[in-house]
Amino acid sequence: MPRMTFRENRVMTRIPVLTTALIGAAGLALAATMPVSAQDQGDIEAKAAAPATPSKGEKRLAKLLEGRVAGKPVSCIRTEPRDRMEVIPGTAYVYGAGHTIYVQRTRDPQRISDNDTLIANRFQATQLCRVDVLTTIDRFNGFFTGAVFFEDFVPYTRVKDTGSAEG
Repeated sequence: MPRMTFRENRVMTRIPVLTTALIGAAGLALAATMPVSAQDQGDIEAKAAAPATPSKGEKRLAKLLEGRVAGKPVSCIRTEPRDRMEVIPGTAYVYGAGHTIYVQRTRDPQRISDNDTLIANRFQATQLCRVDVLTTIDRFNGFFTGAVFFEDFVPYTRVKDTGSAEG
């Protein structure tokens, strides 16, 4: 048997590793395309039919929105350094205070945590928009914890109490 050079030997040892990786990736791709079993489908239907109990975060948001009416969603909101932002874990970010507040549910609201600090790399210094790049870091350790992808901001405006006119 002819003797292999170091370079040839290194290439030959990579082939089984690459083949194994390709077979594994193909298996994952095949599993992703397989149909959902009837039992899984039944579980999905049962969950959809069961009345969902509001989470603690949803209850807290509902309390904040009492007496307010939702407006047309907007892609950007004007922000000032003094503006307040409230984090409702697993639910939403709420911007502003007073007459109108803006609710930002994000694409993945269950990842919203009050242990994280939201860092925004803005395109506009005075606006916060759905296209801004936002990341989160752990509030205590400063480690990167994720990326945040905004959806449109939904304004909620306080309804003026017209009072009841008795006559």
